[in-house]
Amino acid sequence: MAVCIAVIAKENYPLYIRSVPTQNELKFHYTVHTSLDVVEEKISAVGKSLGDQRELYLGLLYPTEDYKVYGYVTNSKVKFVIVVDSSNTSLRDNEIRSMFRKLHNSFTDVMCNPFHNPGDSIQSKAFDGIVSGMMQTG
Repeated sequence: MAVCIAVIAKENYPLYIRSVPTQNELKFHYTVHTSLDVVEEKISAVGKSLGDQRELYLGLLYPTEDYKVYGYVTNSKVKFVIVVDSSNTSLRDNEIRSMFRKLHNSFTDVMCNPFHNPGDSIQSKAFDGIVSGMMQTG
């Protein structure tokens, strides 16, 4: 079960951040912001290697005592960060990948909306519903 889901623009400002325990919202903003350094590091490492350039999933960015932080980058350099409770040991890597895939598809739908200006914060009920589903069921 995800406790925080964030969408970060190419220029590293938040397009969307939502956390479940709202009293810890500032803590999650900090966690997401600090994870951007690890994301940039992994992107530059992938760029230098001759590996698969189409791999968007970055995997576990870093674990903390309470949470595990996972990352994903789109082709347009928009970053998705999912923070998961460390006590949830049943969540496997392929489930995290499918969560990112679902989030990416929903994000694509938001970007395809002719009334959405790219770069504005995401205010879509459909996107919110997808995120809510991920936070409840994982």
